[in-house]
Amino acid sequence: MKNKKMKIARIEKDLSQEQLAELLGVTRQTIGLIESGSYNPTLKLCVAICKALDRTLDELFWPEEE
Repeated sequence: MKNKKMKIARIEKDLSQEQLAELLGVTRQTIGLIESGSYNPTLKLCVAICKALDRTLDELFWPEEE
């Protein structure tokens, strides 16, 4: 499942994948894989992403109700 919420939050903060990756100490590829749904980040990385993007875990990583 793609993480469109994370991508939108990143764009709203005017950050590229590379810039967010640098803030978090990971590679740009890691950010791309998370956004594409190909990689499940650790809880520690999820929390760091939320702090960098000023969002909560629920806002970025909780699946939408269908």
